[in-house]
Amino acid sequence: MGTTIQITLEAARRNAGYSQAEAAKRIGVHYQTLAALEKDSSKIGFSEMNDLSRLYHIPKNNIFFGNRNEFIRLLRSKVN
Repeated sequence: MGTTIQITLEAARRNAGYSQAEAAKRIGVHYQTLAALEKDSSKIGFSEMNDLSRLYHIPKNNIFFGNRNEFIRLLRSKVN
């Protein structure tokens, strides 16, 4: 059974080639809302999660929805 590789919401956006302002406009939120979600998306709404997944062309299971610092700690723990 394979492991699901996850990337942060910010990395997903950057890989898709969008600025925060562009991505936010496409899903109908303020760019500051998207900026906050990229730092901690643990409270993201189901609708926004689906919209971003479709916009970035990445399955929801491959996007880390949570605190960005927790993601970094998780990666570091896997390396050590």
